[in-house]
This record gives sequence, C-alpha cells and structure tokens, in this order.
Amino acid sequence: MIKFDHLFPVYVADNLEALKTFYGDVFGFDAVFFEPEFYLHLQHPDNGAQLGFLLPDLAGQPGFLHAKAQPAGQVITFEVSSAKSALAAAREDGLEIYFPYTEEPWGQNHFMVRDPAGLVLDIVENTN
Repeated sequence: MIKFDHLFPVYVADNLEALKTFYGDVFGFDAVFFEPEFYLHLQHPDNGAQLGFLLPDLAGQPGFLHAKAQPAGQVITFEVSSAKSALAAAREDGLEIYFPYTEEPWGQNHFMVRDPAGLVLDIVENTN
C-alpha cells in the first residue's frame, strides 16, 4: 500500500492568471505556487482543498500532458452547506449557470458552472 499525505488533481489549461483570479474570487482559494509560464497551485485556507493547473505544450513535459483538459466526462464537485445560497452568490458574481439548480431524488441539490478553462464545477448540497 502507498501511504500519501494529500490528493489533488492537476488540469492542463491555458490562462493561469484567469484561473487564479476565478478560484480566488469565487471560492476563496489562495495561490500557494504561481509561475505564469508553467504552473498554478491553489489551496483553500479553511479546508485545505487543492487544485493544480499546468500550461499545455511545455518543453520537457510528457506528450500526454500537451493537450488541454477536456470538460466532457469529468466534473469537479464542490460540496456546500446550501446550494441555494451558493446559487445566489454565483448569480451575484455574474457566473453563467451551466446546469440549472436541481433537487435530485437521491438527496442532492445542485447546479453547475464552468471555470475559465471550460471545466464543469458541480456545486452540491447533500440533503440526506
């Protein structure tokens, strides 16, 4: 078994500055490492959640990391205490709602937005 200390996804994306601003303004992330010509690493000061973003087509990176992350087939989920409150904040921030607020029969209320890279963010309240 491999023991690990943290887990975080890294997405290949353009415009690290826009991502830094978006995740900072909308979710309160801090940029704990930011090199605009290479990599952005975000960490939330309250809960420790982490996200990484890597520019595409960098010399020296493996070929499979040259392509940008594709939004189809993946979602980044943010669990919140109130999806309705989060929706109000998203609208106040001028975010485009990608998937409307929905109360699911399996016990989730949620809606979705996209980040500047086009990745889908599911804002979820568990009601069970």
